[in-house]
Amino acid sequence: MPVIPGASAGRARWMRAAGWTPPVVGLVLGIWGNTEPSAWTDEIVTIDVARRSWPQMMELLGQVDAVHGLHYVLMYLVGQANGGLNEFLTRVPSAVAVAVAVAGLSWLGRLLGGPRLGLCAGLLLAVLPTASRYAQEARSFAFVMAVAALATAALVKVLAGRARGRWLTGYAVLIALLGWFNVLGLLLLAAHAVTVVLLRPGRRVVVHLLLAQAAGIAAVVPLLILASAQRSAVGDAAPVTATTLFNYFTWLLTPGQDTLPLALKLLLTLTALAALALLVVHRRTAPSLALAVGVPWLAVPPLLLMAVSLGHPLFAYRYLLFCLPALALLLATAATVVPPRRQLLLALLAAVPLAASHLAIRQEDSRQWDTRAVIRTLRIHDAPGDAVLFSGARCGLIATAFKEAFTGRPDLGAARTAAGFGALDNLPADPDLLQRRLTHTPRVWHITCNHLSSGARQAAARATASQERALARAGFSPVSHHSARGVDITLEQRPTTGRPAGEPAP
Repeated sequence: MPVIPGASAGRARWMRAAGWTPPVVGLVLGIWGNTEPSAWTDEIVTIDVARRSWPQMMELLGQVDAVHGLHYVLMYLVGQANGGLNEFLTRVPSAVAVAVAVAGLSWLGRLLGGPRLGLCAGLLLAVLPTASRYAQEARSFAFVMAVAALATAALVKVLAGRARGRWLTGYAVLIALLGWFNVLGLLLLAAHAVTVVLLRPGRRVVVHLLLAQAAGIAAVVPLLILASAQRSAVGDAAPVTATTLFNYFTWLLTPGQDTLPLALKLLLTLTALAALALLVVHRRTAPSLALAVGVPWLAVPPLLLMAVSLGHPLFAYRYLLFCLPALALLLATAATVVPPRRQLLLALLAAVPLAASHLAIRQEDSRQWDTRAVIRTLRIHDAPGDAVLFSGARCGLIATAFKEAFTGRPDLGAARTAAGFGALDNLPADPDLLQRRLTHTPRVWHITCNHLSSGARQAAARATASQERALARAGFSPVSHHSARGVDITLEQRPTTGRPAGEPAP
């Protein structure tokens, strides 16, 4: 049957248009509801650091948190280009990074199994709630995922033997970027090593890949040296247990412990496991390259991080976000080999949990701290002359990251701001200074951040107890209390101010 030129051209145009669909969907879902969730600890740190002057930022990175330095510099440049930063602007780059990750996975899928696999893999990554959750997170994790997807595609191009020198250079550059965005992203190299072993491309290719990886790692060595000499800014990691791998798999599908009711979370997890089980059954008809790339990518990094964490706790699910494209790739591979009726059944089973999770991650209190509740409470109930007093690691940065909301409300507990001496935390006022400040203040909003690691929680409890003793000595007593996710807000007032001590409405 003769090929109709017009039909062929039309099909090519349709395929190009379809290729743009996954990253567009990923970007739209990343920006949709971007302003709804309240900024939490890590995002507040990003906002605070990115608003500092260039010398202040360099002073900080010379002392602590250099491992996030590339992301801070990027956010600083975003702020300079837009005349300032807010929650929306700090999150948009992550949404763009997720779109890049989706585009990279679509490209990788086409290399491994053709246009259908590429389109399906990209769309799956775009609609997974965990991708959207970190598209709305002002941290570096979405960038790590984007670079991981591109680096894996570059690896496949090298293995395919096409323009090998150019792709080897690109692979080395991407490995360097991976490490500079997050050194734990270099765990991907172990997965790549397993893929190379499975595919056996030949000694020459292996040597070239090892040289490219070595060049990429060498570019990260200055960061590794600097970071190893710095005090850690990482909180206590959760211990590795028998359920860690299952929880990791579940987290890839839907993030957070409160995102979904248990029944819907189990339904989504079991649906994904059923799809992977069907892939195992039909593995002989699946693209072998997709399995050789996807399985090590999904499994090797978490296993290595778990092993390291047995001696030095580091395991945190967000560090493994760069493995999410691997899950999408494997689920998409399953979709290409599973009969259509089973595909439809799996899609219908997953639809409700996915939709519910997308709605849940866009709620104001879906993050660990509900800082909006703090700002809203003060805006509604404060009075002239009120001051604030923060307790809990990084808690005082709420006032520095959202200066407009705290104008005219001095922070009694800070002797110096974090920016003033190159740190992540404000320098606390000593007891005598706090006591003097309290004598000139009629009312104090005591704000305690309680979603903390175990070590920080103990320090915060001691600080809170000391502050409460200082308030009591100065004649303050609590007149109202508000609770929100991760924070407690107590209004302390002197009985001699003459102001009614009635409790504000919640």
